[in-house]
Amino acid sequence: MAQESSWIDVTGNGVGYNLSHFTYPEHYSEDITDVIIPNGLIIDRVEKLARTIIEQYDGRLVICCVLKGGHQFFADLVSFLKKFTNKDGKHLPFSLDFIRLQSYCNDESTGEVKISMTEKELRDLEGKDVLLVEDIIDTGKSMVTLLDCLKRYNLKSVKVASLLLKDTPRSNGFVPDYVGFLIPDKFIVGYCLDYNDVFRDLDHICTISEIGKKKYAK
Repeated sequence: MAQESSWIDVTGNGVGYNLSHFTYPEHYSEDITDVIIPNGLIIDRVEKLARTIIEQYDGRLVICCVLKGGHQFFADLVSFLKKFTNKDGKHLPFSLDFIRLQSYCNDESTGEVKISMTEKELRDLEGKDVLLVEDIIDTGKSMVTLLDCLKRYNLKSVKVASLLLKDTPRSNGFVPDYVGFLIPDKFIVGYCLDYNDVFRDLDHICTISEIGKKKYAK
């Protein structure tokens, strides 16, 4: 698993960048309060993660996207992974797969984790190196549930890459193998992270406002 020096800590004093310094969809002007991580910094960090990950493998890798929030991170990570070579100077062959986990209603975890993969799809992973690509680790319960499920299918290896790790007292202590950023205990949106399927068109990672929570609550 990743060590503390392996990620960028953006928790700071809890204050993000002023929105006036960035461009973003105007229909979200009342719905977000600040920019926590600008898109340019996200892309640079994803590139570095790809370089780090590729050096750890020497054969075919199954890269599994955890939908829906992990989609943009997954797409950018795979794009970089295809360009880089491993420690032996070789490009790696990849297989791509997708799984959906659901545990949130509005901004609260329901405590129930739903996994969308079929039994056949899970059995097809047997004997393979698998990299799970997730957008954010919050309490850690969803990912631990998924990893416990995968233990029954005799994978060659399984590692987790998460763009974000939330610094929260609700955490069960799980830390991914690869982490982009440590973020404060706020509900954040953007870069395909959503609030009830809204904000996926926001490039920067931002803090949702109370107005935004009420406007898009179910």
